[in-house]
Amino acid sequence: MALPAFAARTLGPPLQPEQGAPARTTCPRRHSRVEAELAASRPGSVAASVHASPPRGVSLGFNSPPLQDKPPKAFSSLAGALRAPLFALLPRGRRRRMHDLRRRWDLGSLCRALLTRGLAAVGHSLKHVLSAIFSKIFGPLASVGNMDEKSNKLLLALVMLFLFAVIVLQYVCPGTECQLLRLQAFSSPVPDPYRSEDESSARFVPRYNFSRSDLLRKVDFDIKGDDLIVFLHIQKTGGTTFGRHLVRNIQLEQPCECRVGQKKCTCHRPGKRETWLFSRFSTGWSCGLHADWTELTSCVPAVVDGKRDARLRPSRNFHYITILRDPVSRYLSEWRHVQRGATWKASLHVCDGRPPTSEELPSCYTGDDWSGCPLKEFMDCPYNLANNRQVRMLSDLTLVGCYNLSVMPEKQRNKVLLESAKSNLKHMAFFGLTEFQRKTQYLFEKTFNMNFISPFTQYNTTRASSVEINEEIQKRIEGLNFLDMELYSFAKDLFLQRYQFMRQKEHQDARRKRQEQRKFLKGRFLQTHFLSQSQSQSQSQGQNQSPGQNLSQSPNPNPNQNLTQNVSQNLTQSSKPNLIRKENRGSQKQGSGQEQSHSSTSNGTNDYIGSVETWR
Repeated sequence: MALPAFAARTLGPPLQPEQGAPARTTCPRRHSRVEAELAASRPGSVAASVHASPPRGVSLGFNSPPLQDKPPKAFSSLAGALRAPLFALLPRGRRRRMHDLRRRWDLGSLCRALLTRGLAAVGHSLKHVLSAIFSKIFGPLASVGNMDEKSNKLLLALVMLFLFAVIVLQYVCPGTECQLLRLQAFSSPVPDPYRSEDESSARFVPRYNFSRSDLLRKVDFDIKGDDLIVFLHIQKTGGTTFGRHLVRNIQLEQPCECRVGQKKCTCHRPGKRETWLFSRFSTGWSCGLHADWTELTSCVPAVVDGKRDARLRPSRNFHYITILRDPVSRYLSEWRHVQRGATWKASLHVCDGRPPTSEELPSCYTGDDWSGCPLKEFMDCPYNLANNRQVRMLSDLTLVGCYNLSVMPEKQRNKVLLESAKSNLKHMAFFGLTEFQRKTQYLFEKTFNMNFISPFTQYNTTRASSVEINEEIQKRIEGLNFLDMELYSFAKDLFLQRYQFMRQKEHQDARRKRQEQRKFLKGRFLQTHFLSQSQSQSQSQGQNQSPGQNLSQSPNPNPNQNLTQNVSQNLTQSSKPNLIRKENRGSQKQGSGQEQSHSSTSNGTNDYIGSVETWR
């Protein structure tokens, strides 16, 4: 078989036949490869059969047919002649890379085939094992039909049910919110479903006896009138968050205008250029930084109506509100805030018309601030205003001589301050607790009849919660804030009683509304029933009478009057057995009880008949 001209020029002189030794030149390795490839290209040669087999260490594949002894089919003359010289013209590195690529491809195919066969074998074995298990469990069903089919269908159904349950569980309890998915659920007991926001039992037992007027806080706040809400902001009680809710999160006819980059918002009444909210984020610190009860009660009226004549000042209602917090958490939070450089030097502490002197209120530090102070130094200062801060800011300091500690003994002073703080807190329009954000939102909405846009968020992780203290330090902090501890216990009891009272009142109102609707629908049904019955009776009487008799009788000028009389007669007849039963029960009681039951029965009957008459 003759080679093309360009192939002959490339390879040089023709090679020797297979019987003789090939002619070798300066590159014996290259000529040996070329000779082997040319020999493989000749059909029927031994090299062709050797070339047909894969290289050493490379498999043909898992499903490849076995090797055959007969020689493969001959290629076309042109393809067989060109394949070897073109491959030989490639550089040695390129040919090595092509050979390694082919080797890797064959090994990958072998691994994939082995993995497929292995998975198929495992699935087949698992199928037999599951069929054996189902045959043991569901033995009676084996006689009904083919066991393999039934077991396969049942297994598929169970798998689909399991997947559906997993999807539903993931949708209902996403992430780690579902406690059933946590590993601690296996070791810990079942959690109490009656848990409140602060992880304390929701079934709380009241300790104080409050009157109905103390529990029912319903303020007739007229935002279009002259009423004013005054927010008393105590340090580190979550007042900043609540103050933002007041100016940004309330549904109003005319919402507050809050501009980007400014802390204060404009909260005007509808149709007036006058504010309805006195707080940090609406009017600023107009009465001083974190003004207390003593400062606000004397300062707010002067700030709001100071420019008006005393005779032209409107009679306003000042509704004071505030937020309280657990004393230990608040104390630790204030200490961390002081560590970061807070001083509150801008606070005026005005009492009885004057600020305190340096002897009455000395400072705990000598520099510009108290940043970086340790907790022990913070607790050791006897003039630290963080001690019992909530009682001091809610009480009337004029009752104890302001900041002059020599006016009365310390024990008497503490008692007066505590009673004053409790009284002011109880008579406030509203107060909330930081540990009960949702209940705080609920009571504010019910008190002022103002709804928030988005619900409050309970943050259980704060800077104070990150401080780790031992039991000894905690008891010392409680001792330094013993007045705040007693005030917070009083406030928490009052707060939770108000919440329960408002919830019960809401449920009673809803139940009363449902009863009225049910009574209304029942009266309407009886009215339509009696009207249809009277109409059918009149039609039957008209058919029984003769035409002459109908003409001789005088026509009724008001047919609706007869219908009303029939309805009232039927109602009175139906209510007579109930009246007789109630009178018999009342005869067994005393005379006062008889009169009360008879009057209540007659009033209920009259109301019932009146509702029917109204619907007529």
